[in-house]
Order: sequence, then C-alpha cells, then structure tokens
Amino acid sequence: MIFQDRATEVLGALRVSITTQFDWLFMSACNICALFCFFLILSPLGKVRLGGPDAVPRYSRITWFSMIFTAGVAIGLLFYGVLEPLYYFQNPPLGIDPSDTKAAEAISISASTFHWGLSAWAFYATAGLGLAFFCYNRGLPLTIRSVFYPLLGERVWGWSGHLIDTLAIFATLFGLATSLGLGAKQAVAGLNYLFEIPATEMAQMVFIIATTSLATVSVLSGLDVGIKRLSQFNIALALGLLLFVLIAGPTQYIFHSFFAGLTDYFAKVIPLSNWIGREDTDFLHGWTTFYWAWWISWTPFVGMFIARISRGRTVREFIICVLFLPALCSLLWMSVFGGTAIHQVLFDGYTGVSQIITEWKPELALFKMLEVLPMAQLVSFASVVLLVIFFVTSSDSGSLVIDITSAGGKLEPPVVQRVFWCSLEGAVAIALLLGGGLKSLQAASIIAGLPFSILLILMTVSIWKGIRSEAR
Repeated sequence: MIFQDRATEVLGALRVSITTQFDWLFMSACNICALFCFFLILSPLGKVRLGGPDAVPRYSRITWFSMIFTAGVAIGLLFYGVLEPLYYFQNPPLGIDPSDTKAAEAISISASTFHWGLSAWAFYATAGLGLAFFCYNRGLPLTIRSVFYPLLGERVWGWSGHLIDTLAIFATLFGLATSLGLGAKQAVAGLNYLFEIPATEMAQMVFIIATTSLATVSVLSGLDVGIKRLSQFNIALALGLLLFVLIAGPTQYIFHSFFAGLTDYFAKVIPLSNWIGREDTDFLHGWTTFYWAWWISWTPFVGMFIARISRGRTVREFIICVLFLPALCSLLWMSVFGGTAIHQVLFDGYTGVSQIITEWKPELALFKMLEVLPMAQLVSFASVVLLVIFFVTSSDSGSLVIDITSAGGKLEPPVVQRVFWCSLEGAVAIALLLGGGLKSLQAASIIAGLPFSILLILMTVSIWKGIRSEAR
C-alpha cells in the first residue's frame, strides 16, 4: 500500500512469469488429481466410510451440497459466467476459427466448463478427502499436515508440518482475497450501474469493510447457524436468478448450448488438459494456468471446509458429489448466462456485453447482459445482493478454516481468533486492490498456489497409502 505503483509492476511481472514458466506444474497437478479421483470412484477403496463403518452424516444431502457449492465457487461464477463464454466465442482456443460459428459456440461453453468443472473440482475433492479421512478415520488434527502422515510420519509435527500448514494459510488468505476483491469490483460496478454511486477505490474499500463486518457477525453465530443458513439462502437466490434468465432469455438456445457444450466438453477435455505444443498460449497462460493456480490457492480452504461437514460419507459418495454435481451446475450456469450473452450478439444485434469485453470492464458483463431482459433493475439489484452473500459465506467459512489450521487443528478454535482472520482477509483484499487492482489480485493467488501445487501431487500418494490400509 505504500509503494502501490511498484507493487503493481512487480505483481504483474510475477503473474506473467509464473503462468508461463510453471504451466507444466499447474497442468500436471490438475491432471493427476482428476485421474486419482476417478481411480478411487471405480476402485473398491470407494466403499471406505469417512469416520468408520458406523459414522452417520450430520447434514442432509441438499444442505451438504449447498454448503460445498457456495464455499467452492463463491463470487467467481457471477464474475465470469457472462464474460468468459462470450470472450471464448470471440477468441476461441485450440486454434478454432472464429468465423466457424458452430464450433465457436460449442467451445465457448465447453472451455468455460473446463475451468469450472471436473478438473477444477478435483483439487477440492483430493484435499477434502485427505483431510476428512485422516481426521475422522485416523484421529489426527484437521490440518493439511495430517494428510502427509503416511509420507512423513512423526515429522509432520515438526518444522516440515509447520511449513505445510503455513503454506496452506497463505494460499487460503490470498486465494480468498482475490475472490473478495473481484466481488468488490463487481458489486460496486453494479451499484454504479443501478444508482450511479461512483465506482471508486474508496467505494470498493467501503464495500469490503461493510461485508467483512457482516461476515464477522456470521462467524460469531457459528457453523450451524451463520454459514449453514447463508449457504441455503445463497443457493435459493442463485437458483432463482438462474431460472429467471433461463425463462426470460432465449430458452431454446440455452438448452442447445447446454447439450452442445456437454458434448464438446468430453471431446475437448484432453486437448484442453495438454500443455505441450499448444499454439493458443494466450488462452493457456492467460486463462487456464491462472485458473488452476487460483483453484489451488483455494484448495486448503475449501478442502478443509468440505472435510469439516462430510463425516459419515463414503469415499465414493464424497468424490461423486464434490466432482460431478458442481460440474453440472457450472455447465448449466455457463449455458444460461454465457449462452444468453452469445445469443444477444448473434441474433438480437445487442453488443452491450461485447463492447464491455472490448473495453475490458469485466465487472460490468453480468449487468450489461441483464440490461435487455425484463425487470433489469430489480434483477441486477438481486445480483448485487447475491454477490454480498457470496462474499460473506466465503469470508466466514474461510476464516473458520484458517482459524482451525492456525489453532493446530482444533475443530472449535477461539472465536476471537476467527474474527482476526476474517478482518485480515478484508484488509489483504483492500491492499491488493490498491496495489494494482485485478492483475494484482490474480498475481497473489498464483504466487500462493505455486508451492501448494507440489503438495497436492504428493497428497494423492499419501491418501492412497492411507485409504488402502483402511480397506484391508
């Protein structure tokens, strides 16, 4: 915050350097985690129950999934749900000709789903499974270091374990700050669009402070009151927004986009997962590598939160729910919001979102898409409310996870400590916004995700050794 111009320059350079030089590491971590999850689903190890044979789930499946989904995607889908598909439609990856409209339409949805689907959620499934298994089946503390017990043994309680948990805390802190910063930019842009409130850095700071205060109140109310109820309300509001756009928008075209995107996803998932000999380096480094680093930086947070609420589930049930249901929801979301934006360009002659992409004001994409739909003002305001709630659920659940880690794995850590972490997340988001804006936010998550990608690869080996011994 003292040297903002210099920070902008340094963080921007680091973002480019890491995404181009370590693309192989991020891509390898993603592919290994995804293959590992599919292996567990199909193998006899999938029948192992988290918490032992007699363990009973604490939450219903609907509540369980609501908490997983709201913690896992948070603000990202709202920010990129309109922007990303239309951007790929105009700038298709994998060398697809933009003039080939049919191919561009399909890849726009499938490439977006690739970044929010099975491959991405494999990070969360891997970390969450490891944490849940070693906590509930082995009686170890609910911290990242516990997952490495089969590899490190008693050394996890020494400096190596301290290093692992410290990396997890930093990854979580900066990954959350990135999302909170994105949410602040989009929400303030929405308020400017609706009520002409100036979209200044001061407005973004005030928004972060206000919503962080709400998150603190949720933190004080506990997991079963604040986070649980907010997650349920969040899912209901998000579903309402999705159904509105589905009905008010080009419904037939949206369903066409959904099935075309689903088919194209399975056809393109292997080429999109490869980093060798790619000519579309702008897409690979500017989008995919950044996304994987961002997802990885969120992995300690979401993985631990999912583990915290997943006692009593079998390994197979856990992975299927964490992998496939969010991937289908992401595909549907991209088809509804991105498909509507593409239809507006192709058939309605409306170039509002396209112009936003040209001017690169991504925070306005959602509101410009809603502009030509019925009740645009009301629905846009509901979107801002949804952003606020996503912000709060991410902040309070993230604070809980960091608090558990920093308290040595205690499931009920001191509340005042949780308030500290909640406040610090907001402060870091403000600092990054002032020190470079969107690029600095992205750079922070990439830097934090880099060392943790190595831990994720090692984690698959450790989890396999642990679950295999349980199944014997």
